[in-house]
Amino acid sequence: MAFLRSSITQDAVGIVRGRGVWLRLPLMGDYGPWAELRTRSREHLTPWEPVWQRDELSRSSFRRRVRHYQREAREDLGYAFLIFRDTDDALLGGLTLSNVRRGVTQAAVLGYWLGLPFLKQGYMTEAVAAVAVFAFEDLHLHRLEAATMPSNAASIGVLERNGFRAEGLARRLLKINGTWEDHVLHGLLSEEFSRAPLRTAAPSA
Repeated sequence: MAFLRSSITQDAVGIVRGRGVWLRLPLMGDYGPWAELRTRSREHLTPWEPVWQRDELSRSSFRRRVRHYQREAREDLGYAFLIFRDTDDALLGGLTLSNVRRGVTQAAVLGYWLGLPFLKQGYMTEAVAAVAVFAFEDLHLHRLEAATMPSNAASIGVLERNGFRAEGLARRLLKINGTWEDHVLHGLLSEEFSRAPLRTAAPSA
């Protein structure tokens, strides 16, 4: 894994390398593949996400996303990545480290989505593992947090295979697809994280 600085734009572009996948900050040139994958995956994604806006997949909306992500990264408030496959650089999905807190906390919130054609092939398990290394070694965070709906077994499996532990239930935590939903809270500490279990596990997401 490496965290690099690029001169492509004025903003820092991070590259995180994992097993079979690589991740970097979104760029405007990603709009076409991103919009195509999100469109193709809409029915799969909407049960797990906030209600999509009317212009959700427009170029202008994507431009706002990119600018927001770049600003967040510059200010060390959050890091957003697109996930690509090593073999052919196909766009697989996205991942964010949001709400970065420093001071006595040193934590961030993990979120992710995977395109419909790439489910149950282990890509997200590996992407989360790579970003955990980045979070703990490059950002020097102490804790990663994630929240999943109790019915989202695939997402819970990704977290468990990376060593996250369930820590409790937050009632009606997030408004998902128009409904306030309960979420299971998960946490991973830097001293607990290890890639070793992934070598023998059989990832499904």
